[in-house]
Amino acid sequence: MSPSRFLLIASIALSSATQAQVYRCDTDTGTSFSDQPCGDNAETITIRDNRIGGNFGDNLPPEPNTAEETEEKQQPSSKQNESTCRFINSTDLRTYLTRNQVVKGMTKDHVLRAFGRPPETYPTPQETWVYHTRYYGALYELTYVYFKDGCVERVDYRKP
Repeated sequence: MSPSRFLLIASIALSSATQAQVYRCDTDTGTSFSDQPCGDNAETITIRDNRIGGNFGDNLPPEPNTAEETEEKQQPSSKQNESTCRFINSTDLRTYLTRNQVVKGMTKDHVLRAFGRPPETYPTPQETWVYHTRYYGALYELTYVYFKDGCVERVDYRKP
């Protein structure tokens, strides 16, 4: 490998490994940003990580609170069960969610993001969410999502 190539690769690796601090200063001439404190009123700016991976909504502003969200926050979160669910890598998970697919091992939050709120839920004997698929206004298919410990155990597609 040539020395110039090695230096290029090393500089890219080092620049991505470090994160610079950013400061914001309001002056009478306007607002300025700098990598060094630019005055007594320098405010540290937090820049969120923007690397590949993660979630589609990572860099979106928070949604306004609704009554439903307040009720959900009072109930135990499905994120508590994420550690017990089967691992699905971020690329596959984004693909499933983009295609509106639900697979074994997803959490309740993943199912809500893929299918939305279920029109029917049954808590016993096993927690089950039922979704209706309609074509031209007629009921075409029923999708049953079965949960065990907050994770999708299986998904069944049935004709009505």
